[in-house]
Amino acid sequence: MALSFDKAQLGNLEYSLQREMLATNRAGGYMSTTIVCCNTRKYHGLMVCPVREFGDEEFVLLSSLDETIIQHDQSFNLALHRFKGNYEPRGHKYIVDFKYTPTQTITYRVGGVVLRKELLWVHSAEQLLVRYTLEAAHSQTLLRLRPFLAFRNRHSLSKANMDADGRSYPVNGGVRNQLYSSLPSLYMQLSRPAAHVAVPDWYCNFEYAKEIERGFDGYEDLMTTGYFELELKAGQSVVFSASTSEIDTSTLDRLFNEELARRSSKVDFMSVLQHSARQFLILYRGSTMLQAGYPWYNPRSRETFISLAGCTLTQGLVNRCGDILNHHKGRLHNGIFGSHIAADTQLWFFHTLSEYEKAVGAQAVWRDFGDAIREILYVYRSGATPDNCIRMKSNGLVYAYKEGAALTWMNAKSGDRLVTPRFGYAVEVNALWYNAVCYAVELARKVGDMDFVADWEALPELIKASFNEMFWCDEHKYLADYVNNDYKNFDIRPNQLLALSLKYSPLSDERKGAVMSIVRSHLLTARGIRTLSPRNLAYKGRYMGDQLKRDMATHQGTVFPWLFEHYIRAQFSLSGRSFIVEAEDLLGNFAEDITLYGIGSVPEIYDGDPSHNPAGAISFAPSVGAMLQVRAIIDSMKQ
Repeated sequence: MALSFDKAQLGNLEYSLQREMLATNRAGGYMSTTIVCCNTRKYHGLMVCPVREFGDEEFVLLSSLDETIIQHDQSFNLALHRFKGNYEPRGHKYIVDFKYTPTQTITYRVGGVVLRKELLWVHSAEQLLVRYTLEAAHSQTLLRLRPFLAFRNRHSLSKANMDADGRSYPVNGGVRNQLYSSLPSLYMQLSRPAAHVAVPDWYCNFEYAKEIERGFDGYEDLMTTGYFELELKAGQSVVFSASTSEIDTSTLDRLFNEELARRSSKVDFMSVLQHSARQFLILYRGSTMLQAGYPWYNPRSRETFISLAGCTLTQGLVNRCGDILNHHKGRLHNGIFGSHIAADTQLWFFHTLSEYEKAVGAQAVWRDFGDAIREILYVYRSGATPDNCIRMKSNGLVYAYKEGAALTWMNAKSGDRLVTPRFGYAVEVNALWYNAVCYAVELARKVGDMDFVADWEALPELIKASFNEMFWCDEHKYLADYVNNDYKNFDIRPNQLLALSLKYSPLSDERKGAVMSIVRSHLLTARGIRTLSPRNLAYKGRYMGDQLKRDMATHQGTVFPWLFEHYIRAQFSLSGRSFIVEAEDLLGNFAEDITLYGIGSVPEIYDGDPSHNPAGAISFAPSVGAMLQVRAIIDSMKQ
């Protein structure tokens, strides 16, 4: 099994608290916590849902659910929480097994009692199911369930207050709670009759270690409105449901079994990643989108275009890919996707279209996206972007500058200070620009739009010549990272990889080989590509500390796994099939990590220095998409 865990280590908090699990409803909601159900982030929670009244921002409704076993008037609390300076209760000592597939399952043993807990999000619904099965018991056993409610934005923290409504309103098989009138109600119901004891109270100072490490407030107060209690006999199960609407409790057992049967088998590295990729695909309020990452990102255009083909087309999800492209096309205004201005985002769109074309054909791409292609290219050529901050110059290259703004993907800021102020001609922006224009001309030629071809076909040669003159350095034998007026920056960064990896490259094979040699020597790691050479004085090998320290390290050496795809593409373009074995080995390195951080996924970043500790979002769409694309590329090279 790709996802196996050391049972002997589950009670070791250094082991278990570093491993975080994720489940989504494919509609914007998610569950995330550690494998021992102890929240270590403000973003953790058993039920996190978008709330329409607050601009679809995600809110943590149900933070956690404590289980207590009662036998012979003795109580054994199976939960684990950290308060200031200590853990209480310490239920992790009762955990004897954790399984990720087909759904997250924890088994507890208390003397002769064995209790299995299975957690399951209902797809396309705001409903969490938790099934408890009493596998063994030698005497009367009571199960007590105590929910802890947050009812707050996932980016904030709840504090004890007098405004929260701690009353419980009876509903079929449970209760309804609504701490604040502006937020939806939470219906908590059970499949078996259970007593509900209303004891509203605040529990204060839950401590979230990951937030404190990140330099943020890490203390939260949670409301409990009471607890459920019922008797279970050996072999019996009960399903707990948390939902934003009242449900028929007689359907809970059947619903759980049906949902469980729909879950895929996650038995090897690729099936695990395919499942992870599908978790990013969300259908909400009639729109299909791709979540950039969990647990704190929203759908974002740049990350969508970088990862979309890998997350969808490698699994045959052609319609989903088309739906997401159409969603973003609807957000195109004056040649820019959405409200955030960046020079590269629009050009990644062309890269995705070239992959999508392989599945649907040129006519379909031009029919559905030809207007968007024209709009983006004409806006870039004319400089009609807001504030005229992105425009093609007379040399055919794209120049991007806006005071105080980062217009490339290396956009980290420390306060008002840009960590990597790459003003002017950025190498990857112009590699993407060359690729976009070449692709658009080829596509128009395929479909017979000769007016477009006549308007644009001369430009690629100008871009190619200017690109080589602007960025290539005979002395260094690699490309400048960016050029602004007379200044050329030769920090060794991975951005030059795109001049090698994209479908259309402005470089000769000789220059490609020279750039690749530099990338291999300075940037290649076992977990992807560094963002800066370790020989640079600005290099930061560890992504750790408070927000300032992390911001300063983000693009100063930190490893981004999504760049690994472009390294693989570039190497195959140079070495052909002889690179297959090394590519397989490099891809295999990531298989070791899917049980170490975000269970079953690939993180946003890694430390630049060995042992390349994972960091950032526990599950990141560009990282996962890159792994799936690499697998597909390797397989195609074997044919």
